[in-house]
Amino acid sequence: MMASVADDAPAFRVWPPVALGGPWLGGWALTVVIGDPVSIDQPWALWAGWLLVSFFGVWNGLALWLMHAHRTALLPGGSTRVVIDSGPFGLSRNPLYVGLVALDVGLSLLSTSFWALVLVPVGVALLWWGAVRPEEQYLAAKFGTEYEDYRRRVRRWL
Repeated sequence: MMASVADDAPAFRVWPPVALGGPWLGGWALTVVIGDPVSIDQPWALWAGWLLVSFFGVWNGLALWLMHAHRTALLPGGSTRVVIDSGPFGLSRNPLYVGLVALDVGLSLLSTSFWALVLVPVGVALLWWGAVRPEEQYLAAKFGTEYEDYRRRVRRWL
């Protein structure tokens, strides 16, 4: 029996922006409601926040450009046509997620929310469980040894 086009996509448990955005929003809400036990309202935090947000824009922009050039799905959960191993994909098997984590940390610093920063690992864990693992299973099933070779050459994160 042939798989339908709708079946040719990872079965995410949690959509990646929600995996990271939910804990960020919860942390920010805690900061607003109860305040932070430690202040990160420092000049270095502003600079680091903008640096990380800029990194996200360039890094994810390049990754999306490569995905477009290879005519593969741009949005999480779409069908993947090829295993890309150049640019950011040569440094990380999940460059878009690396960029989202950088954005998450950057926004935590820019919003000066200690709680949002503390909850970043929760978002990363949700991202790994909800998106990375299902995506790896999908790619291994779809591309077989080509993906396994890629997995051996390139780290998951950085």
